[in-house]
Amino acid sequence: MSRFTNHFVLHHKESSFINKIAPTAHIVAKTGFLFSLLMLAPAIVSLLYMDHVFPAFAFTAGISMSVCAVTWLLTMRYNRELRPRDGYTLVFMMWIGFALIASLPFYVYLPGLGFTNAYFEAISGLTTTGATILTSLDTLAPSLNFWRHMLNWLGGMGIIVLAVAVMPMLGVGGTQLFKAEIPGVNKDSKMAPRISETAKRLWSVYVLFTIITLLALRLAGMNWFDAVCHAMAAFSLGGFSTHDNSISYFNSIPIEIILSMATLLGAINFTNHFNALQKRSLSYYWRDEEVRVLLCVLFFSILGISLYLWWHSFYSFAEAFRYTSFNLISIGLANGYSNTDFAKWPLIASLWMFFLSNILSNGGSAGGGIKTVRAIVLFKFSLREMLLMLHPNAVSMVKINGSNIPDRRALTVMAFVFVYVITIILFSFALMISGLDFLSALTAAISCITNAGPGLGAVGPANSFAFLSDLQKWLCIVTMLLGRLEIFTVFILFTPAYWKK
Repeated sequence: MSRFTNHFVLHHKESSFINKIAPTAHIVAKTGFLFSLLMLAPAIVSLLYMDHVFPAFAFTAGISMSVCAVTWLLTMRYNRELRPRDGYTLVFMMWIGFALIASLPFYVYLPGLGFTNAYFEAISGLTTTGATILTSLDTLAPSLNFWRHMLNWLGGMGIIVLAVAVMPMLGVGGTQLFKAEIPGVNKDSKMAPRISETAKRLWSVYVLFTIITLLALRLAGMNWFDAVCHAMAAFSLGGFSTHDNSISYFNSIPIEIILSMATLLGAINFTNHFNALQKRSLSYYWRDEEVRVLLCVLFFSILGISLYLWWHSFYSFAEAFRYTSFNLISIGLANGYSNTDFAKWPLIASLWMFFLSNILSNGGSAGGGIKTVRAIVLFKFSLREMLLMLHPNAVSMVKINGSNIPDRRALTVMAFVFVYVITIILFSFALMISGLDFLSALTAAISCITNAGPGLGAVGPANSFAFLSDLQKWLCIVTMLLGRLEIFTVFILFTPAYWKK
C-alpha cells in the first residue's frame, strides 16, 4: 500500500510538472519556429557575398524549425491560456532557446569554435552585451558578421517585445511577457490600450531610429555593410563591431559623433521617443527627470575626466574630450564600443565609466544595469529618511515627474538593488576562484550584468573573452542573462513558491 501511494504521489507530481511546462513549451515552439525564419536574412547576405556560409544557415534553420514543429505538435493538447506566473517561465525558456538557435550557425560553420564559444557569442549578441570570443573579425564571413549584429538588434528592443507584437496571431496574451522582459520600475505603463499595439509602436520607433543611424553612418563615410551592421548594434546598445579594433578602425570624428548620438538615444526611455515624434516636440525629453539626470551626469563626467586626462598629460584637451566623450557615453550607457584602449587610463577614470554603466540607462530603454529611475528613487528616499530622522512627525512624499512613489515600490527597488549588488559580488568571487585576477573578475561581472561588453585587465577593450576557460564563459553567460532579464525574472523560477499551485 505504501509503495502504491508513493508511486501515485510521484506520478501526480510528474503530471503536475508536465502540465505546467508543456503549455509553455508549446508557445516556445511556436515562437522558436518564427525565430528560425529570421535566418533567411543572413542567408541572403551569404548569397550576395558568396561567402559559402549559406549551407550552414540553411541546415541550422531546417533543424531548428523541424524540432520546433515537432514540439509544437507534441504539445498541442496542452495548449491553453497561460496564467500570469507562466510569463516568467516562458520568457526564460525563450531566451535560452533562442540563444541556442542563434548559436547553431557559428557552431556549424566554425567547427573549431566549440559549443560553449558559439553559445557565448549568441547570448552576448542577444543580450546586447557585445563581449566577443571571435577574433579576426575583419576577415570573418560577412553573413556571420551580419548575423552577430542582427542578434544585437533583435535583443536591443527585446525578442519578447517582437514576439508580443505577433502574439495575437499565435493566440497568446502578451501582457505578462511584456512585464517580465521590459526593464524599469513602472512596468504597467503602456503607450496603447492593447499590449500588442504598444509593442508595435515600440518597434516602429526602433526601426525608424535604426534607419536614420544607418543613413547617417553611410553619409559619414562607412560602406553600406559596415553602416548596416553598426546601425543595428549602436542603437540597440549591442556594441558588436565588424572590426577587431572596434570604432578606432575608422578613426573618424563624424562617425564617433553619430554613434554617440545613437547610443544616447538608445539609452533613453522609448516612450519619450514615441511622444516626441508624435507631438513633434523635443520638450518631452527634458520634462522627464530620468533624461535630465542622465544628461547632467554625462556632461559633468565627460568634462571632469577630460580635464583629469589633460591635467595628467595623457592627451591635449581636444583629444581628451574626444576620447572621453565617446568611451564614457559608450561604456557608461552599456553599449561597449571603444575608439581607444581606455584600460591604459588612470584606474579612477576607467572605473567611473563602469560605475555609470550600472545606473545611467533609463528604464524602458535598450540599456542594462539598475536604471536611472531606480537610482533616483533610492536617492530621494534616502534624503527623505534623513529628513524624518530630524523631523519624525514630518509628512514627506517622494515624487518623480510629479507622480508620488509609493513606499511599496521603493521597497521593491531596494530589494532589486540589493540582489543586483550581491549578484555582482558573488559572480566576481566565482570568477576569481576560477582563476581571474580581481580587476578582471570585477569588471567582467559588471560588464556582463550591465551588458556593457569589455571590461578591464584581461578582458579589456584591447582583448576579448576568448581566453577565458569554459567555466568562466558559462559564469559570464549566466550573468549576461541575469542582467538582461533583471535578475528577479530568473531567480523567481528557483523559488518553491513559484511551482506551488
